[in-house]
Amino acid sequence: MKPYITDAEISPAGQLESLSRFEVNHIMGTSTGELADIFRSCSLAVLNSGDLIDDGAELLAHYADFSIEVIKNQRGIELALKNAPAHAFVDGELITGINEHLFSVLRDVIYAHDKFINVRWFDQEKSPDITNFVFHMLRNAGVFTPGQKPDMVVCWGGHSISREEYDYTKEVGYQLGLRGLQICTGCGPGAMKGPMKGATIGHAKQRTGPGRYLGITEPGIIAAESPNPIVNKLVIMPDIEKRLEAFVRTGHGIVVFPGGVGTTEEILYILGILLHPDNIDMPFPLVFTGPRSAEHYFNEINQFIVDTLGLEAQQRYRIIIDDPKRVAIEMKRGISSVEEYRLRSGDAYHYNWSLTIDELFQQPFDPTHEHMADLQLHRNQDSHTLAAHLRRAFSGVVAGNVKEEGICAIRQHGPFELRGESNIMAAMDSLLQTFIEQDRMKLPGSTYRQCYHIHR
Repeated sequence: MKPYITDAEISPAGQLESLSRFEVNHIMGTSTGELADIFRSCSLAVLNSGDLIDDGAELLAHYADFSIEVIKNQRGIELALKNAPAHAFVDGELITGINEHLFSVLRDVIYAHDKFINVRWFDQEKSPDITNFVFHMLRNAGVFTPGQKPDMVVCWGGHSISREEYDYTKEVGYQLGLRGLQICTGCGPGAMKGPMKGATIGHAKQRTGPGRYLGITEPGIIAAESPNPIVNKLVIMPDIEKRLEAFVRTGHGIVVFPGGVGTTEEILYILGILLHPDNIDMPFPLVFTGPRSAEHYFNEINQFIVDTLGLEAQQRYRIIIDDPKRVAIEMKRGISSVEEYRLRSGDAYHYNWSLTIDELFQQPFDPTHEHMADLQLHRNQDSHTLAAHLRRAFSGVVAGNVKEEGICAIRQHGPFELRGESNIMAAMDSLLQTFIEQDRMKLPGSTYRQCYHIHR
């Protein structure tokens, strides 16, 4: 039995400190409704920061007696916690960063749902409305600094990586920080924590003041990838598609470190967008990088891209092995081109409105067994459309690996069945087998149970 704090009442710090009575009443009503379970699981994930569990169901089982309740007082609201993880507290007081993250959960899961989803401002079936919804969520979270020149580097990579790979991500983050660049990741451990940790030293050396360490997640992922403590701005988007759109709309360049299925999903997402005819001339620096030991990994990724999306996709990224300084220089140079492009086109620095994102990348994909079996995994379509279907296939494997609903579906119905063009399925099977052999599917020491079956 893990140690826990029996009772605690938490006041807002940095989030939701000034609310009207109207807003308080709406939050009180929503917190006990259909979102109560999501709010509880996301809150527990935040409180569990630093504990290496990448199975949401396992985390909930460890703290089955945990509860969280929104309570009203004269000033606004507080959170009442029962049986919360003890490591979230110091001398009986909740750690400040965890407090901030906890109220970010309340803001995004309940307050934003009431403010944006329950009103009729947005038609979730229309592409422009989805993009506007993502903007409103990010603005509501205080992410934007209008007028600030482009400087946000999105870093993608796995939560299950080797120590050597983790240290490399820190060194890249350090080099980016020395050049005044800010960091955005998926907010979890591994390659999501390392760049932020390295950047803190680079920013401190340059006396640039507190850096911006933006973490963007979603309810299905956060329990498996609890926010790391360096994140000082946490945003929880409603689903993976809006999370991915938030990355590419706010980021000015992307660095990809070694990872597993989730990282491949992200790679397919950005390549599918960059392959869209409307985005061909848009500068968007994209670098794949890792230590010398990761060279084979990126050779496999590169071969998979060529075998499925073709040489055109290969032209949209650079692979840099074992050279953090070069990565940072390349990213700084690429972001300068982004700034010039935004200036010429009149687009905002803080949100990439000009980027065209096909609806296939925006509409939430429910990875049921039926939907996974129906994916169109063949070359008889535009490359950006194929990328969208491949992205969904990898998204389903992510769900089967770490998301509570996906894990339960696999236990009940067996592995997902994936079918498609033989060459594409062979390339996918080869890449996934590499991930399994390199322990990239789960944290080291965990037993991996294959959640898919590929028909070649």
